[in-house]
Amino acid sequence: MTEGRLPAGSGEYLTFTLGREEYGIDILKVQEIRGYEQPTTIAHAPPFIKGVINLRGVIVPIIDLRIKLDVGTATYDQFTVVIILNVAGRVVGIVVDGVSDVIQLGAENLRPPPDFSSVLDTRYILGLGTVDERMIIIVDIEKLMTSRDMALVEETA
Repeated sequence: MTEGRLPAGSGEYLTFTLGREEYGIDILKVQEIRGYEQPTTIAHAPPFIKGVINLRGVIVPIIDLRIKLDVGTATYDQFTVVIILNVAGRVVGIVVDGVSDVIQLGAENLRPPPDFSSVLDTRYILGLGTVDERMIIIVDIEKLMTSRDMALVEETA
């Protein structure tokens, strides 16, 4: 088990869906939530980078998290939203299927992620949150966004 990754104490998480799964990210990283609008595409960008938008004078890269994590079908409808984040001193947007709500999780509601050894990359999963019958995958969005394969922000680790 990797209990060292679990956030200490309680925290608030914005929950969103990717395919049939529900994910949560630290609410303190969220700047705003917007409806999806077609970004300006950038030539030779990897498929998960949909392009950039001009957000009140700030050029923001838009990442489709469904494509990046290979979950769900990347269809764009009225429920598709972009979560604007502040990570590692940079503003980025992630495309998700929809946002659910903001939940409070205490240490008693968090479990360490399962150990898949090297079969599956779980470095970005802080833990699994449980609320009633819901299972929420808590993602370390900063670690995911600053990872080498994203190449969007200077790697911090």
